[in-house]
Amino acid sequence: MLRALHDTKELIFVSKKFISFITAGDPSMAKTKEFIEVLAEKSDIIEIGLPFSDPLAEGAVIEAANMRALANGATTANMFEMLKTVNVSSKLVILTYINPVFVYGVEKFFSQCQECGVYGIIIPDLPYEERDEVLDVAAKYGVHLITLIAPTSAERIQMLVKDSTGFIYLVSSLGVTGVRDQFTIDLSNIIKQIKEVTDTPVMIGFGISTPEQANIVREIADGVIVGSAIVKIIEEHGDNATPHIREFIERMT
Repeated sequence: MLRALHDTKELIFVSKKFISFITAGDPSMAKTKEFIEVLAEKSDIIEIGLPFSDPLAEGAVIEAANMRALANGATTANMFEMLKTVNVSSKLVILTYINPVFVYGVEKFFSQCQECGVYGIIIPDLPYEERDEVLDVAAKYGVHLITLIAPTSAERIQMLVKDSTGFIYLVSSLGVTGVRDQFTIDLSNIIKQIKEVTDTPVMIGFGISTPEQANIVREIADGVIVGSAIVKIIEEHGDNATPHIREFIERMT
């Protein structure tokens, strides 16, 4: 299964990609579906954050979105029910933490991913050394376990990416998610190291919020990931965020 997944990626990633992110259930699951459909107008991939009470990798904006979603009754179950009603050409990726996967049940979680047509999953707090606990089950249901690379991972790159499928999520800077004014890490050098050991596409995320930043990323990576800036729009406009999201992604793409 892993081999089959790996063999398909060149058919998928033939140009620079735009990846967007929202938190499921913020402000409601019905609105999340609406936002996904708007994002799909310009996004090749849409990441959907499963709300969690302790999102360690998230900055203040996405953490607050998690809290709002949970307060509004967001659960793993009703996220999957919502995703079953979504019909878009964009690939869907779930970003979550390992606790919700284990609590829901690993087998059940990935079977639901398959039923919803989920392309991949990102689990920031899953150590590489423990990924086998979910890797085989994810592969069984045709779901890519997306490799997350931090700027401090240079000496571990070969190990981290050697079996990567789908795409690689390269973190643009140290710390948690959130809008940033500039990049302080030599991302091009990290990408060079990654490309020496794998041809899996590399997408850059964390802190990208302007067209100028997105264009810089497109010059060195296979795609750009935008999250906090979109979540901030939803925080500001709530149920009325749809036209503002559309306008933003038009500028970013």
